[in-house]
Amino acid sequence: MIVRTLLDTDLYKFTTSYAYIKQFPYAMGTFCFNDRNETEYTKEFLKTLETEINNLSQLRLTGEELEYMTRNCRFLPRVYWEWLSSFRFEPDKIKFHLDEEHHLHIEVSDFLYKVTLYEVPLLAIISEVKNRFFGNVADMNEILSKLSEKVELSNRNQLRFSEFGTRRRFSIDVQEAVIERLNEMAQYCTGTSNCYFAMKYGMKMMGTHPHEWFMFHGAQFGYKHANYMALENWVNVYDGDLGIALSDTYTSGIFLSNLSRKQAKLFDGVRCDSGNEFEFIDKLIDRYKELGIDATTKTIVFSNALDFTKALQIQEYCKDKIRCSFGIGTNLTNDTGFEPSNIVMKLSRCKMNVNQEWRECIKLSDDKGKHMGSPEEVQACLYELRLSRLITSGDVKVKV
Repeated sequence: MIVRTLLDTDLYKFTTSYAYIKQFPYAMGTFCFNDRNETEYTKEFLKTLETEINNLSQLRLTGEELEYMTRNCRFLPRVYWEWLSSFRFEPDKIKFHLDEEHHLHIEVSDFLYKVTLYEVPLLAIISEVKNRFFGNVADMNEILSKLSEKVELSNRNQLRFSEFGTRRRFSIDVQEAVIERLNEMAQYCTGTSNCYFAMKYGMKMMGTHPHEWFMFHGAQFGYKHANYMALENWVNVYDGDLGIALSDTYTSGIFLSNLSRKQAKLFDGVRCDSGNEFEFIDKLIDRYKELGIDATTKTIVFSNALDFTKALQIQEYCKDKIRCSFGIGTNLTNDTGFEPSNIVMKLSRCKMNVNQEWRECIKLSDDKGKHMGSPEEVQACLYELRLSRLITSGDVKVKV
């Protein structure tokens, strides 16, 4: 089995699941898979994928895992982990096939508090199975040698980072080897997003909320109000905990214009996941100044396809201006010499309850080519937000 425990996923999947339970327990959603590289898969790949998907149904939260998560996630109540003990992945809900061009399609629908849990395990499975079928074999000595150079750079420059590499890891074995070495050598590794490895190696679990939380609010309450309402509802659930706000679901410019003084003071900082990091630093600092807030008391977490060299450049730019930290994923868990998978699963539609109609969920990115949604809905969003950017065929990556 590639995924061996329910905890082999990112912390934010559990925090978001609980937020849905608290705020929108009857809401439903569909997650869709997208391979940005448009990889051509085979029928043999599909058979192996099916086996791994069926294996997901065997996963159970153990008593030891329940006790660990209860002790180490004070922001999630024990009742949530007790519910998770009864949760089972349902392979029948995962619809997948190859189209005529051999591109992979996957769709999962369920109540949002459950369906959100499918995303990371499915991506990790696809990435590992793909490497097997393309004959990619990781050279562990080379991986750890390159890792040592990264760790040395981090230690020398006090570069704080977390391991965020579960979803696009080369394999679970590679990720574990990397985390084990980080735990031994990296003085400024602040933790991992993976709950299983955090438990196994005594590391801190890292994470807050994902794009889907904002995408749901945009679909249900309108794009103008999505950022504000998403942050307000997050505070209603977590009361100031998990205070790093994601900034780019409908472009960072819109986020910053929506950011209220109360939210800017309450949240510890923001996460930058697309666009030009240096421009974002300047814009965020300017917004804090407008709101009368000392930017040096706040933090930016950078997480957009980073390597350690770029992270160091960003850290130098932030010096004496604003605190910074880095979530580094693929560069840690899939730096093998083979092209990493560029795959995502995003919320494509939602409804508030079973009696309501489905509404499309979209995402606008600060990176060209990463808009997600149908051209019609993306254009409607751009119009509602009064963004002058024109839509092009290359911008739209998921059609629902």
